Amino acid sequence: MRVSGPAAGAALSALAGRLPEARRASYATLRDGGGAVLDRALVLWLPGPGTATGEDVAELHCHGGRAVCAAVEAALAALPGLRRAEAGEFTRRAFLNGRIDLAEAEGLADLLGAETELQRCAAMAMAGGAFSGVVAGWRERVLALSAAVEAVLDFGDEDDVAGLPDGFAGALELFHVELSDWLARPRAEALREGFRVVIAGPPNAGKSTLFNALVESEAAITAPVAGTTRDVLMRPVALAGVPFQFLDTAGLREDSADAIEVIGMERARDALGLADLVLWLGPEGQGPETRGALWEIAAQVDRVGAGTKVNPRHEVSAVTGEGINRLRRDLVEAARQSLPAPGEVAMNARQHRLIGEAALALAGAGDEGDPLLVAERLRLARLAFDALLGRATTEDMLDALFGRFCIGK
Repeated sequence: MRVSGPAAGAALSALAGRLPEARRASYATLRDGGGAVLDRALVLWLPGPGTATGEDVAELHCHGGRAVCAAVEAALAALPGLRRAEAGEFTRRAFLNGRIDLAEAEGLADLLGAETELQRCAAMAMAGGAFSGVVAGWRERVLALSAAVEAVLDFGDEDDVAGLPDGFAGALELFHVELSDWLARPRAEALREGFRVVIAGPPNAGKSTLFNALVESEAAITAPVAGTTRDVLMRPVALAGVPFQFLDTAGLREDSADAIEVIGMERARDALGLADLVLWLGPEGQGPETRGALWEIAAQVDRVGAGTKVNPRHEVSAVTGEGINRLRRDLVEAARQSLPAPGEVAMNARQHRLIGEAALALAGAGDEGDPLLVAERLRLARLAFDALLGRATTEDMLDALFGRFCIGK
């Protein structure tokens, strides 16, 4: 259990009977206000500001039984000046006290919710300050460029400050190109939601059977009756540490008189429009329009009389397992090329928007004839970088971010 704040030392002394040596684990018997033994535990006294929250911190490493934890918590709550932490409050205090910046806090929130190895690596890169260091470098460059402009505005009538220095416009252009390259990177949302694979084709093409084989469960009902699948069925799955969303869809055909099946086909077409990849089990060359890639899949190769394809990406049988492992490996490779590489920083929507604002402010700044306009563009870029690091933010946004954390964080 962690206690953070000005009363942390007094709380530790009250329960342990003494304040142990700083930054050294000590054995102590914890007692409540009436002297009853609560637990025998390891305790740590960590005076600020060199702590996780930047404040004085006491840690009680107790035995993990619920009754023990409840008794220790009750004893702490009875002490003056103490209250139960709110969700994410320790991390929020770390941010407010300058121990971490906002980008690092967002990375920590993603780390707590990481379910795959790729998600963990990306979150660790963000929480470890990799992105913050880049943004801090950008901010310093903006300040240096702004200083050159301010020199012209303040001393433009002096002989030694006649105008913007040589290479100023080129530096702005290179800066804009660098930000544009960052904007083109894979996003954190894709990493969090997973690589979206939609299985599509006409009725009885083997979509649901292939879906079940890929997600390794009987999630979809399969039957020889056309139109068995009426809705979009989605399952999140991790393959080789890569997050996926597999979607099974209603069979696509033109002659259905079943109103429910027609609705299912409309939803299937909506899913196709959002797919990163479509596995097409229908007639070769007749796959739908989609924003992502489309692979021709020859399914049901174990069946006599099954339709053949001249140049399929894969030939599979979900019943016998033929070709399924090769398809999985190919899917993992395709997803890795579309998602952030292991350990690479992945920006969320807020970060992407702010970098976009900075890039827009710098676009064409070097062509401005008025130094005042150049200075204003640079100011807008600096404000965007400040917001990325949390130097200028709002309470509502902080409440939303730290509300994602657990009580103990």
